[in-house]
Amino acid sequence: MTVTDFDFICQILRQRSGLVLGNDKAYLLESRLLPVARKYKLASFEDLVRLIRVKSDEAVIKDVVEAMTTNESFFFRDTKPFDQFKQIVLPTLMAARPNKQIRIWSAAASSGQECYSLAMILSEMAAQLSGWKIEILGTDLSTEILDRAREGIYSQFEAQRGLPINLLVKYFTQVGDRWQINQKIRSMVQYKEFNLLNDPRSLGKFDVVFCRNVLIYFDQPTKAKILNNIAGLMPNDGYLFLGGAETVLGITDKFQLLAGQRGVYGLTTGQAAPATKPAAPGALRA
Repeated sequence: MTVTDFDFICQILRQRSGLVLGNDKAYLLESRLLPVARKYKLASFEDLVRLIRVKSDEAVIKDVVEAMTTNESFFFRDTKPFDQFKQIVLPTLMAARPNKQIRIWSAAASSGQECYSLAMILSEMAAQLSGWKIEILGTDLSTEILDRAREGIYSQFEAQRGLPINLLVKYFTQVGDRWQINQKIRSMVQYKEFNLLNDPRSLGKFDVVFCRNVLIYFDQPTKAKILNNIAGLMPNDGYLFLGGAETVLGITDKFQLLAGQRGVYGLTTGQAAPATKPAAPGALRA
């Protein structure tokens, strides 16, 4: 791989997805794009680059971007954010929403595990949520990964990764050597193709936004743009969840860390919920 070819693909990735790759990621670029080259009956990465340079085919470029976006996800990832959602965020919003409506956005939803984790929490709380309308929207720039999310079919490894056995038994059906989440849970989530670099106002307003383990792939200006866009979609008492390695410090002044919590943010112009004792470990498994 030449430096010129590497820089050319990196420029496309940055423009189309915001993904920033360092020079040490050349091996990753080549390994992920070789299957794309084979799809178009090309012999090498260099041939793929040449095709894009000559034809600038949008279908090929889209496949390249989708191949390079990370789709790592698993059920109840890191556990604590879901405890915080169940024990702090949801009760606070329920007390503040006389219209009994809440909207949740899972940005970069990947293959759906985050969305379905939230849906299972809501299903487990059906008695408390009687009469409520709670919408979950999952978005991703990859149409292929969203098709997987809609199917809700996971390998044995994916189904067991982070998922309590009681929820696997309750909400999944075994299909051959894989597991499919049931229609009731799937129907609680809507999926839509969306690129975080674009204007999100068409998606509507959200009380809760999960944008976890996404910002780490972007440069500072792109992080600021995305966070500021999210802030514009939220009411004053809305909540933002970021990944454990992510922060708003030095990026935007639109958000502040929720008092006594980690990874959960409210708008700086809003009323932050009081610190609440986190759920005991394993609370989601009860």
